[in-house]
Amino acid sequence: MAAKRIASSSINWAAIAERVPAEQKAQFLAFKSKSDNIVRKVVALPENPPKIDWAYYKSKIPVPAMVDEFQKKYESFKIPLPEDNITATIATEEKAAAENVKNFKAESQKRFTQLETELKKYENQIPFIEMTMEEVAYYYPDQAIDTTNKPTFWPHDPELDARLAAENDKGGHH
Repeated sequence: MAAKRIASSSINWAAIAERVPAEQKAQFLAFKSKSDNIVRKVVALPENPPKIDWAYYKSKIPVPAMVDEFQKKYESFKIPLPEDNITATIATEEKAAAENVKNFKAESQKRFTQLETELKKYENQIPFIEMTMEEVAYYYPDQAIDTTNKPTFWPHDPELDARLAAENDKGGHH
């Protein structure tokens, strides 16, 4: 990939600023300021190195071969730019993230539909406070008091039931 000159920042700072939490605004603004300073410095530099009048130096320096050597080195010097080996990785991660978001939305929609169905069930049943013990056992079998297999005593407190059951096992009474 050929290197190109950076003319300005290609970052959408406004879009990022919308997503930055309020408690991290100061760090975000400091980071943006540093980035802007770097872009300004790069833009201020000339795109190409300055041209040198080699004929002038050849006429002034007694050893023209030395000027020829400097000219050869100067013209062959290229500033190495880093290769872009990150963009492909970022694109792959972006596609994976988009797929994860799509899956999460689909799963959330399924959960939402299930929860709406459950909510309708609760809206259509008798209010809990108005239910009889039989209705509670019908609607909530896992939370109902099983008086046949596991009798309890009013007020159906597990600690009280355990204490009374222990007293009954010892042969005591209340």
